[in-house]
Amino acid sequence: MRILIAGASGAIGRPLVRQLRANRHEVFALTRSPDFAPLRKIGAEPVFADALDAAAVKAAVGRIRPDVVINELTSLPQHYTPADMKAAAERDRKVRVEGNINLLAVLRDVGVRRYLLQSSAFWYRPGAGLADESVPFISTASPKVEARARTYSELEARASATPGIEFVALRYGFFYGPGTWYTREGDMGDQVRQQRLPIIGEGQGVYSFVHIDDAAWATAAALECPPGAYNIVDGNPSPQHVWLAAFARMAGAAPPPRMSEEEALRTSGPDAVYYATRLRGASNEKARRELEFRPRPLEWI
Repeated sequence: MRILIAGASGAIGRPLVRQLRANRHEVFALTRSPDFAPLRKIGAEPVFADALDAAAVKAAVGRIRPDVVINELTSLPQHYTPADMKAAAERDRKVRVEGNINLLAVLRDVGVRRYLLQSSAFWYRPGAGLADESVPFISTASPKVEARARTYSELEARASATPGIEFVALRYGFFYGPGTWYTREGDMGDQVRQQRLPIIGEGQGVYSFVHIDDAAWATAAALECPPGAYNIVDGNPSPQHVWLAAFARMAGAAPPPRMSEEEALRTSGPDAVYYATRLRGASNEKARRELEFRPRPLEWI
């Protein structure tokens, strides 16, 4: 297949290009950087266009005429801290929303049959047990969590309403592994060693992770699956107090400090409290069934 990836230089983009090339697909990478060498090095043919420039996107996709477009567009900071995430939030939303609009606008005209979109498995409405893909996203939460959930709902709704394409929403868990925040050498490893990541309250918020290479494998498998939404998560959903303590041990850090919800609200804000105490894990049963997805166990549990 001829496959165009928007966001190929991001954390999942690089392993995804390698996976697709290993599967003998022809891979093109939409990029606004004039330095094409890194993309060519991993096996992608660069296509110069800014995803926020509708005319440039239309021209680029029209030249390539891919069978499939994969949207992995993000604009996330190097450091995963409340301050850095706040500073990056508006740019990240703009890239995701406008990039999605610009890509969807040209798909039907150039014969693209399938559209894969990066979505998220950690915005599900709180409730009992793991969330499957039928559970709605959060509608009421801390302000920024609510806003992010609304963004993903809008992204999926717009793609789902686009006629003439097969749409797949890839609801990834928290990425870990090479090139991500969650590694011993990455930003989160540094933060646990610096005692900057506390267990908040009882730490009962449930996180679903996925190794970056497993996420890339599942994305490649989604080229042929029935359209719809899929939770791309491992089978080890863990409450914050469990995974964070184990992650600290793996990173060579002291046990994480503990902090009350009241103190965390003052020092880190309501979003940090929401993640630590109310987050709901996701079920990968559908992906296991439809994609034959067999992710590795969470490596530090």
